[in-house]
Amino acid sequence: MSTTEATSPTSQAIIRPARADDADAVFGLLNELAESYLPDREAFDLTFDAFASGDANALILVAELGGVVRGYVLTTITRLLYTNGSSAHLQELVVESSAQGVGIGSQLVESIERECRARGVRQLTVASRRSAGFYERLGYLSTADFLKRTFD
Repeated sequence: MSTTEATSPTSQAIIRPARADDADAVFGLLNELAESYLPDREAFDLTFDAFASGDANALILVAELGGVVRGYVLTTITRLLYTNGSSAHLQELVVESSAQGVGIGSQLVESIERECRARGVRQLTVASRRSAGFYERLGYLSTADFLKRTFD
């Protein structure tokens, strides 16, 4: 069980599935996340459309605060042999810097956890270099190193 209520102040954010008309807001937030890659709008639009329409093995939720999208979470789901079913990986979590510290990130993670449970997902993993403490406060445990190789 997530300890969100015990670790984050309550915000009035509305968490909901992303829609096609959220693309501009999410792309703007992506620019706050990107360090390794420069966001490319054409590539983003192709992927976002598939995610927002539910055509991919992914969940993308947005957080609205005051009628404005202030954060999003993207999680992919795949079946694995060793988990005896589906496994999810929290790929991206972004909260606009001006809206951080009021519980939006915790609400997004808690909402993804609920959706994963509803879909019968066996585990949810996340790789984080800068935010390990945030996830540990939510009950996540460090279990492995995360290694990456990029291809041009």
